[in-house]
Amino acid sequence: MAKIVHKEVLAPQIKLMVVEAPWVAQKAKAGQFVVLRIHERGERVPLTIADFDPSQGTVTIIFQEVGKSTMLLGTLEEGDEILDFVGPLGKEIEERNFGHVVCIGGGVGIAPTYPKAKALKEKGNFVTSIIGARTKTMLFWEEKMQEVSDVLLVTTDDGTYGEKGFVTHVLERVLQKEKVDLVIAVGPVIMMKMVSMVTKPHGVKTLVSLNPIMVDGTGMCGCCRVTVDGKCKFTCVDGPVFDGHSVNFDELMARQRIYLEEEQRALDLWLTEQAKEEAFRVV
Repeated sequence: MAKIVHKEVLAPQIKLMVVEAPWVAQKAKAGQFVVLRIHERGERVPLTIADFDPSQGTVTIIFQEVGKSTMLLGTLEEGDEILDFVGPLGKEIEERNFGHVVCIGGGVGIAPTYPKAKALKEKGNFVTSIIGARTKTMLFWEEKMQEVSDVLLVTTDDGTYGEKGFVTHVLERVLQKEKVDLVIAVGPVIMMKMVSMVTKPHGVKTLVSLNPIMVDGTGMCGCCRVTVDGKCKFTCVDGPVFDGHSVNFDELMARQRIYLEEEQRALDLWLTEQAKEEAFRVV
């Protein structure tokens, strides 16, 4: 059992939880993730570690409520316990001085971008961070990203804050003006695909953190398989960070859509149950 010691609402449908998990906190590295299960019959949910504090024995997770399990997780409050909180899983990023690193976080991907930028900044890299969201209200952790960046650039799709446009537009401008040694991108798959397409002509090494369907998180089920450089890889044990120029993004996006109907059905049933319970309480 892992106790929730702190909870915040960062943006609409985006929540932060600091979880008491000393064993995970002691071993965690930037780029790794956890798999949690809310209750005995719950789905196993993989979430990239957003932050960790070994001295306090805590791990920070940030998630967007998009389906039944994440919405159910969002109903938990400080003092509640999560049944399973397994990790750290996956491989950490390589922490060394590359030179000039550009860290890109899109949407909720800003959260896992933070520990990567922090770790690379501590190794002496010059860190340019680009964070983006659909609109101002969906943007979060700007101050924290500023703390671990030499330069921070902010975009919103609708122009309600920062520069109007996508993170790729800003990235292209940076690549044209400056020498960049490494790009790391975390966010929606289509965003990571476009980032990789932008960097490829410039010959800049690009790493992406993938988020395919995952079950056990230890390489046994094969659900998280992705094609990288023409070979089958398991995201949970071979990643989640891969060379963006070698990932078959189209296949990944197709696989992510496999269970959309089932996911919607589960969400609809859960929302109906919630509405009935609420009606009963009112009566």
